[in-house]
Amino acid sequence: MNSYIKPNGGGGGGGGGGSGSHRLKLGAFLHSDPALSNSLKESHSRPSNSSLGSPFRGGGGSGDRSPDEMTDFAPSPSPYIMSPYAKSPWSLAPNLLPSNHNGLIYTLVREEGHVYSLAASDDFLFTGSESKNIRVWKQMKEFSGFKSNSGLVKAIVIAGDKIFTGHQDGKIRVWKFSPENTKNPHRRLGTLPRIRDYIKSAFNPNNYVQVRRHVSVPWIKHYDAVSCMSLDEKQGILYSGSWDKTFKVWRLSDSKCLESVIAHHDAVNSIVTGFDCLVFTGSADGTVKVWRRELMGKTTKHVLVQTLLEQESAVTALATVIPQGLIYSGSSDGLVNFWESKKRLSHGGVLHGHRAAVLCLSVAGNLVLSGSADKSICVWKRNMGGDHSFLSMLTGHGGPIKCLVMKEDCEPTSEGDRKWTVYSGSLDNSVKVWRVLDEQM
Repeated sequence: MNSYIKPNGGGGGGGGGGSGSHRLKLGAFLHSDPALSNSLKESHSRPSNSSLGSPFRGGGGSGDRSPDEMTDFAPSPSPYIMSPYAKSPWSLAPNLLPSNHNGLIYTLVREEGHVYSLAASDDFLFTGSESKNIRVWKQMKEFSGFKSNSGLVKAIVIAGDKIFTGHQDGKIRVWKFSPENTKNPHRRLGTLPRIRDYIKSAFNPNNYVQVRRHVSVPWIKHYDAVSCMSLDEKQGILYSGSWDKTFKVWRLSDSKCLESVIAHHDAVNSIVTGFDCLVFTGSADGTVKVWRRELMGKTTKHVLVQTLLEQESAVTALATVIPQGLIYSGSSDGLVNFWESKKRLSHGGVLHGHRAAVLCLSVAGNLVLSGSADKSICVWKRNMGGDHSFLSMLTGHGGPIKCLVMKEDCEPTSEGDRKWTVYSGSLDNSVKVWRVLDEQM
């Protein structure tokens, strides 16, 4: 049965306030995410055929910025050390909810700015924001934290005891979790690429690529914001996508950059690994592309095998369901498209639920969740026949929703339904925690 959920005490709903209030909030976004402000303007005026193109990726490159300290992977103390006496920048607001209902459980309100990225592993939740801090939470309590020297945190990926963070300044930073160090369990190991690899590349003129007029840089380094990352655990590979229109391939065993692919005509907004050795990229140029890693001599290269989508609206988010061979894309026109591999990646349909740009997607089990600039989360269920049923709309955020993460609870409900915990990060400076049920029919 379809339902509309509005949690008690969860803040503003999806509709927003008056026009004056809306203009004030919209102006506040301009300095921190020019892309989103354009998305909001476009979605309110021409939601179905707007073209964000280059403005969706936000402002300028990092070629004129001072280089980060590119140390090799020797452990160094984190510049951010939690004090047991320090006042937490978060306030926790629990919400009482019946165990058999979808809705809001907790609200974590932070004073450090917009929340841009989330990642979950075991009992830990990682949150990244424009403050350059990465906070670590365990069972809704602040556990630890670490901080980069520059660049707001656009993406977080966890690989075993290592955490990779992608930043606005074009850098990928690597951290190591050491539970035996109770005072400072997360330590920075270095950056990608490592200094030895960067210097070696820089000495060879053939390794330079032109990024703008009269500006060339070594190909192994992103020169604009790292907007997204994805992990291929089987192959031991990390993928990073950037506003510099490329994605790069990193081997985890030795931190070497294996390849840089000029993938799109505009910013790469999302990259996900998938099924059948495929990698998917979505861009501000309105396309979703499919790449396959193929052996060529003694090396491997990523070859474009298919373009799934070509449209005017920017592609903003991707998600894959590997067992079923499904790929979902969200875009600035508020739509979610999906494709099915059983039919050679043919278009399966469109999910309509948002009044503004879709900014993030998360899929798990039979559920598909989309977060939007309209401040809502839509929940769909994928049925046996391949069609999708709209289950509910989660409202409560006071700003656009930038990131979503889902984790399954160990124990089902008394009715046998699968139960999921959903974390959402927003430009209202908060993280909200929701319960979502996958009802068994």
